[in-house]
Amino acid sequence: MKFVLSLLLVFTIGVVDAASAFADDRPNVLWITIEDWSPDLSCYGTKGIHTPNVDKLASEGIRYERAFTTSPVCSTSRSAMMTGFHQNFIGANQHREYDKQPLPHGIRPIPHLFADAGYFTALMSYKTDCNFLPDQKGELFDGTDWKQRADGQPFFARITFGGTHRQWKRDPQRPIAIEDVELPPYYPDTPFVRRDWANGLEQMQLVDREIGEILKRLSEEGLADNTIVFFIGDHGRCHIRGKQFLYDGGIRIPMIMRWTGKVPPGEVSDDMVMSIDICATILEAAGIDASVPLHGKNLLSEEVRNRQYVFAARDKMDETHDAMRAIRSADFKLIHNLMPERAYCQYNQYKEGAYPVLAEMNVMHMRGELTPEQDAFFASSKPELELYDLRTDPHEVQNVADDPKYANVREKMLRELEQWRREVIQDEGVSDEFRALDVYPEMLPAGSVDEWVHANADKYDYEKFGWPSWYPTRTLEQWESARKAWEPWVFRDVNSKMQRPGVTIRERERNKAKRK
Repeated sequence: MKFVLSLLLVFTIGVVDAASAFADDRPNVLWITIEDWSPDLSCYGTKGIHTPNVDKLASEGIRYERAFTTSPVCSTSRSAMMTGFHQNFIGANQHREYDKQPLPHGIRPIPHLFADAGYFTALMSYKTDCNFLPDQKGELFDGTDWKQRADGQPFFARITFGGTHRQWKRDPQRPIAIEDVELPPYYPDTPFVRRDWANGLEQMQLVDREIGEILKRLSEEGLADNTIVFFIGDHGRCHIRGKQFLYDGGIRIPMIMRWTGKVPPGEVSDDMVMSIDICATILEAAGIDASVPLHGKNLLSEEVRNRQYVFAARDKMDETHDAMRAIRSADFKLIHNLMPERAYCQYNQYKEGAYPVLAEMNVMHMRGELTPEQDAFFASSKPELELYDLRTDPHEVQNVADDPKYANVREKMLRELEQWRREVIQDEGVSDEFRALDVYPEMLPAGSVDEWVHANADKYDYEKFGWPSWYPTRTLEQWESARKAWEPWVFRDVNSKMQRPGVTIRERERNKAKRK
């Protein structure tokens, strides 16, 4: 018996020593995320902005030109990135899910897989935003900083810089003139729109300096050479046709990987890559096998190099009910609107309270001042299919879904999209309950949708049926009033301490609470 125990002790010590030795050689991982941001950076060629720290990181590794998230809003895209699976497959596709469930299919969060393999896991910022259980910071990660790890222990650390989420601060150090920016053609070229766009770029400059500090710390602690660094956005920009939608403005993200000794510096990739590919890449780098094969693939694999399509999905956004699916190749994008009866700009409390340009463009739409390309987003319904030839129309403003010349492309991409929905994400589609059929009055009784929603909150289950989809959501006079309230905020001085105006009831209540 003593002999057996001795053998077990020797064997156990040997395993621990082997694991420790292996741990010493495994790379650390630092995953940097910024919120609500497209590739609007100087290293991607955006005019007006200066992001030297991100640019330097790109020069030391690989910058991906065609990187996409799986969903255009934080909780759903983060749920996918926390697991390596498309959010619909794991039941995490409804933004602001109220009935969260444990992960299905034996799937486990990426930090748990790293912790099981001997890594110290740290979330160095506050936000998890997962639509599944467990969803709390202390349940998903070991600690809050890589410095808390044991000597010689490798770490997996994630950090989010939230400044690029609206509200946006201005940059006194390097203000951006509105003449120096370039707007996409689906926005009207007005001083108001230019200033709002420039304000966002200024906020990104502030975030770039924060990123510079964390990278500087990594270097000063002698960790840079053995740490894989990823930099991404969690989804696209918080502008009209960006966040919450499946155009490139909502799902195309910046993605940079620095991996000293593995990835040559200064590379630029045109591979079709997804945010969930990061999960597969870092697990393989650490020698970790997931019990359930991930949807994401190793970024350095032939499978990614030969990938033809990426896919994305949008479902509930807050209590705004809608459903869209998209497939994108290098040359084309197909969007399937599963609820075409609803307006793009149906009521969403967050957007009406945070997007100044929504007021500007609603006013111009109601006055008939937008171009046809700009006005299409303010229609009262959507086409079921949208197809864009990205070779000639990178901004996705000319829908060619009904053009006979593109019939073969449309049918092929639609078949591929349907196969993905059926075989990969096991898409549940849209129920009658989700459509809220016959739940609300046929038309808005009076006032704005915002006013009606708050006045009738005790009469309807918004969590179940969503907010009513009446459109337009305000009268021209009400939108003009909102636009007037936004103007001093948009054009505020770089050193201004002005509070964001309350153009929705919720925002006014928040501002009132702050003043108390």
